[in-house]
Amino acid sequence: MELSQFVQNVMNGLAIGSVYAIFALGYTLVFSILGIINFAHGAVFTLGAYFTYTLVVGQFENNGLLKGVNLFPDGSPLAGHPLTFALATLIGAALAGLVAVLIERLAFRPMRARGADPLLALVSSLGVALVIVNLIQLLVGAEIYNFPSNAYGEVKPALAFQIGDKTVVIRTVQIIIFLVSLVMLAGLGYVIGRTKVGKALRAVAESPGTASLLGISVDRFILITFFLSGFLGGLAGTLVGTAFGVAGPYFGVTYGLKGLAVIVLGGLGSIPGAVLGGLVIGLAEAFVPADYSAYKDVVAFALLFVILLIRPQGLLGKAAIQKV
Repeated sequence: MELSQFVQNVMNGLAIGSVYAIFALGYTLVFSILGIINFAHGAVFTLGAYFTYTLVVGQFENNGLLKGVNLFPDGSPLAGHPLTFALATLIGAALAGLVAVLIERLAFRPMRARGADPLLALVSSLGVALVIVNLIQLLVGAEIYNFPSNAYGEVKPALAFQIGDKTVVIRTVQIIIFLVSLVMLAGLGYVIGRTKVGKALRAVAESPGTASLLGISVDRFILITFFLSGFLGGLAGTLVGTAFGVAGPYFGVTYGLKGLAVIVLGGLGSIPGAVLGGLVIGLAEAFVPADYSAYKDVVAFALLFVILLIRPQGLLGKAAIQKV
């Protein structure tokens, strides 16, 4: 492989891998607190993309009950003035976070209050996911929606630079996605590691009973965890949507499965593991030859299978200690 092609593959892998990482962190946060997988996370990912698209474009023109409904109608204060992409992205991610909080109240808290088996909460979240994606399809249809080409402003569609006598072309959207993901990962790392909220979240994850005895409101911090999880999922959905389009209500399903592969590969409950797992899978997919690109999605699970044979707890996970 030539150096120019190698560099291009690395940049492509880092861009998509960083999105996998912030999406998988949503899974990891909930798992570290409750010890269960939130299968509705993929639906929240999809909602984040649709929320942002709605705020940026203002209407859906193809199909569904909302066909032709204009969010910024003539005569209103916002007529002809959709939100800027940055503001719309933040609001869309925040709305996705609120939906995640609602999911916790409807699908997880009742099960937790009854002391139900965690498997029932998992099935409950899967049911919520199906309701959400079908509701999206009812409202806006199953067509692909593309963000405006100038969503990120008046920037060049791609950047080119020379390596030897070869030209490497990197899409600007990939660079932006990577930089935004880095900022979000750094921000989450600071919140979890350096703030009182982060310390309280870690205490709840370690032992909810002990945290409660220390005066920490466990239910409150579970809600904060779900909001952060939904925010990250919604943001990831928007980033993917700008690069590849919002590919219908079910487009979060594939990324949901990839997210599961990422957290298992990195180590269940490990935040650094989720970041490493996302980057590893992103880079592995980027190096799949073009002739075999149709099998790119297989790479994540093949890699997962091999790693788990060698290290069952994942790359950065801790081996379970069995008490006898």
